[in-house]
Amino acid sequence: MPAVLKGIIQMTNRYIKFPYTVGEQANIKRQFAAMSGFPNVIGAIDCTHIAIRAPYVDEFIYVNRKHVHSINVQIICDANLTLRNVVARWPGSTHDSFILAHSSVGNRLRAGAIRDGWLLGDSGYPLRRWLLTPFSNPQSAEEVRFNDTHTRARSVVERAIGLKCRWRCLDASGGRLLYQPKKHEEPDPHPPPQQEGHHQGARLRQEVMRHL
Repeated sequence: MPAVLKGIIQMTNRYIKFPYTVGEQANIKRQFAAMSGFPNVIGAIDCTHIAIRAPYVDEFIYVNRKHVHSINVQIICDANLTLRNVVARWPGSTHDSFILAHSSVGNRLRAGAIRDGWLLGDSGYPLRRWLLTPFSNPQSAEEVRFNDTHTRARSVVERAIGLKCRWRCLDASGGRLLYQPKKHEEPDPHPPPQQEGHHQGARLRQEVMRHL
């Protein structure tokens, strides 16, 4: 591994930190509320595909839904587009929700590390007390307003991901990355089934909707 790349990797934990403390969360919540009107948001989550050359090992699991070999990278950012979590180790066929479920942030949030706050994700993620998603088929003006406010708040992660075009190796315009994959457990390309926590998330989403 080149020395510069090794040095960057060693520094990531200094700059990419998930906001587990109350003080960090309070500041991020204020920023999201100011820019979108959505309360108690501690981060916006999405995944992005980084194109790679076809690996020699387990080549087929790196093929994403667009039939391109890639790594599916999880991104969580705050309202200032600051990266708060990055997971860059899963093949392109892996579903976004699988990556979250097997990440340190997902495990800690599921265990109750955050009692007052939530991430915002798209409809590909499961609805949880700590992860609010939009209504898939809004039926009322209130649900439409919730979705609009949710979209406005979550747009920051899409903008953060859009910055990868500044590095041509990340958006494939400069060619695809050479990648030697490590051995992974076989990913499930489909979202996991709804588990306990969905009903609690649904009740919380209704409560937030009523106060928007």
